[in-house]
Amino acid sequence: MDFEHLQLEIADRLAVVRLNRPAVRHALSQALMRELIHVASSLAERADVDVVILTGDDTCFSAGADLRDARDWADAAQPLVQRRLTASLGYRLCKAWEELPQVTLVAIEGYAVGGGLALSLACDWRVLADDAFVSLPEIALGIPLTWGTIPRLVNLLGPARAKRLTILCERIGAAEALAMGLVDHTAPRGGALAKARQLAARTLAMPAAAVRMSKETANAVATALNHAAGHMAHDQIALAAMSDESRAAREAALKRP
Repeated sequence: MDFEHLQLEIADRLAVVRLNRPAVRHALSQALMRELIHVASSLAERADVDVVILTGDDTCFSAGADLRDARDWADAAQPLVQRRLTASLGYRLCKAWEELPQVTLVAIEGYAVGGGLALSLACDWRVLADDAFVSLPEIALGIPLTWGTIPRLVNLLGPARAKRLTILCERIGAAEALAMGLVDHTAPRGGALAKARQLAARTLAMPAAAVRMSKETANAVATALNHAAGHMAHDQIALAAMSDESRAAREAALKRP
């Protein structure tokens, strides 16, 4: 498979998918999200891959959704069907990764912000470098947190912490993220991918079919109501993105270094 914005390595039943837009901190453009959906769909069909690691580089995992694409969410010149399709791309991305039959791990150096953290929450386990942080700044940018992320946060953390992370847009360091259950492991700086590989090796030592069955059952229970809670989120983001306060917040963010 050839990708413009991804790198894919497969060996010994392990796939490593690397985000590859370093010039923009691996921001999740529409093109990158479509490639991530495509690679998830392809990997889901492979019986010779049992663990998938998703990572960025030593600088960061991802700065989140590419705000340059946000104009399409609120472009009244486009047909409503097209705007809904564009706004739902992140939801479809996270759903594709959540539904992978393989165990999925995310190795995070530097930071995972916004859509980057949202994508990681759709995977099974997260490894965060101990000098890294995570954050969900969507509301500060004038848009609601979507992509099915709020139900996943409630499942992981409970409603109070989910609201804290969503509404206050705080930066959460590695130690606190681990303590609250937002990530599953920490690692020394530069060691997140190595730790993820260790966890992958332990998983690969287990009977593959039983692992897949157990993941499917756990997901079935944890996500039973997620679609009901999140299926209209792209309409929320399209509506909010058209407001003057939302436009002003995004434009200000684009002007910052």
